[in-house]
Amino acid sequence: MSQSVTQILERVSEGREVSQAEATVLYGAKGADLKSICEVADGLRRKVNGERVGFVVNRNINFTNICYMGCTFCGFAKRREDEDAEWLTLDTIVERAREAATRGATEVCIQGGIHPKMPGTYYRDILLAIKSELPDMDIHAFSPFEIWYGAAKMKLSYADFIQDLKECGLGSIPGTAAEILDTEVRKLLTKDKLSTAKWVEIIRAAHGLGVPTTATIMYGHVDGPEHWAAHMALLRDIQKETGGFTELVPLSFVHYDSPLYLDNPGKVRPGPSVDEVEAMHAVSRIFLHGQIDNIQTSWTKLGPERAQGMLSKGVNDFGGTLMNESISRAAGSEHGQEVTAFEMVQIIRAAGRIPVQRNTRYEVLEEFASHDPAHQAPLVERQGEPLDFMLDLPSFLKEAV
Repeated sequence: MSQSVTQILERVSEGREVSQAEATVLYGAKGADLKSICEVADGLRRKVNGERVGFVVNRNINFTNICYMGCTFCGFAKRREDEDAEWLTLDTIVERAREAATRGATEVCIQGGIHPKMPGTYYRDILLAIKSELPDMDIHAFSPFEIWYGAAKMKLSYADFIQDLKECGLGSIPGTAAEILDTEVRKLLTKDKLSTAKWVEIIRAAHGLGVPTTATIMYGHVDGPEHWAAHMALLRDIQKETGGFTELVPLSFVHYDSPLYLDNPGKVRPGPSVDEVEAMHAVSRIFLHGQIDNIQTSWTKLGPERAQGMLSKGVNDFGGTLMNESISRAAGSEHGQEVTAFEMVQIIRAAGRIPVQRNTRYEVLEEFASHDPAHQAPLVERQGEPLDFMLDLPSFLKEAV
């Protein structure tokens, strides 16, 4: 191990907070250094979360893919005249939420493109329509980008717009549209349509109103360890002030159908390396220790097998069952459809952890230490099964499945 990493990890063992400069060093680690970082992160995970690994039964509802904002990394956006352009009616949105509820969902996650013809009232209309049919459903909805757009359309402050959404049934906000909270990187990714300052302002407004949010980072494109460390430092500062982040969700850049990658040959990385994925999860656990207790892995970005591997790198949550997912698949991901609750339990248990179903607020609903949830066929037909990768497991793990 290098002396610099050894010294940083020794300070971590003494309970000291990692600095931004130290995080930059850790994020760039490889070999024996990275192995030790992952071990320290896993120890912190065990200290904070024990052996439980959570998941939420939910459904993604991407209500429109029509968007004119021009984010260069995005393969999801369509023009209105495109054959596969989509804008769901309120009835369709409610029907999808109702179908999710029949499959045991406690949450719907709702996001969409920035549609130029959509009225600012549409966000509140979605909430009211769902709550009128499913009053107990948690609604996790509308990225800071959408909050910015809706507030501008309604000529309201961010706080007033979010307060209205809260009164209409909004429970929490996904902290997407963060990408990398660095001005120069954001100009390349989003043409600075939503600045770092605006993202932070909207997140702080939500937290101030008692509306929790997730925190995210999208990495592996034109960024590096110094950007990741600065991003995490900003998140940690916000959390110290507000306490409003429920979790961190690292999102690996999916390059296959991304214009950012396709239009810039040789200038954009095709997603993070294996070492970078491990470092992102492990170092983030160490850096955010004592502030953000839940580190989630994204199986839609990594696939179930690689996501399972993150459970020994500081991760304590496997995210949602999703049922449908459009954004990652639009960028070329092969992993965007449902992993059922039954499959979630098998994947987590095979990693030597105790599966627990949670709600959006990380309250445990049921522990599956020795029994399984009901087996359900995936809502959307798919090729291959999320558990296929487990066929070569040692026999003692196969028994868990």
